[in-house]
Amino acid sequence: MTIAHLLEDFGVVTPVIPENSFSEEIVEEAKLESFEKGYSAGWDDAVDAKDKESTRISASLASSLEDLNFTYHEAQSQLIESLDPMFKVLTSVILPDTMAAAFGHHIIDHLNDMAKSQTNGPMEIVVAAGEGAGLRALLGESFPVEVFVREDASFSEGQAQLRVGSAERELNSGALIDSISESISAFSTQFKEDSQYG
Repeated sequence: MTIAHLLEDFGVVTPVIPENSFSEEIVEEAKLESFEKGYSAGWDDAVDAKDKESTRISASLASSLEDLNFTYHEAQSQLIESLDPMFKVLTSVILPDTMAAAFGHHIIDHLNDMAKSQTNGPMEIVVAAGEGAGLRALLGESFPVEVFVREDASFSEGQAQLRVGSAERELNSGALIDSISESISAFSTQFKEDSQYG
C-alpha cells in the first residue's frame, strides 16, 4: 500500500470544460478583447515612459543651458576683471610713452598732408614749451621747406597747432589718451553694473 493518499497533491488541476459550452465566436471575441486591453495598456505605458523621458531631457537641457550661460557670464566677468589692470597700465604708461615718442613724426605726417593742398603758404608749428628743439631737429632731417617752430607755455605736452597757409590743424595726444582712458573706464563700469544686475 502507498502513502500517496496521505500527501497533499500540488499538481495543477485542469478543469474539464465541456466541449460545447463556449462557441468559437465567444472565444475569439474574448481573445480579441484581451489583446486590445493588453495593446492599450502597453501603448499607455509607452506614452507615459516617453513623456517622462521628454520631461527629464527638457529639465536636463534647461539645467545645462543655465549652467552654460552662468559659466559664460562668469568667464566673461573674470576676463574683464583680469584685463582691467592691463588697461590701466596701457592708458597711464604705455600709450603716453608711445605717443610722446611718435608725436614729432605724427606732426610731420599731418604737415605733409596739409602741404599737399597749400603749396605756397608759410608753415608754422606751435608746440608746448621744451618740445621745439626736438621737433626742429626732426624737421631738418625730413622736411625740405623751412618751417617755423614756436613754443607756447600755455600748451600742454603732446599738444600742437599746425598752420600751412590758411589751413590750421590742432593735435592733442593728451586729450586722445584721456578719451581712451575714459572709454575703457566707462566700459568696465557698465559691464560690472550689467553683470551685477543681470
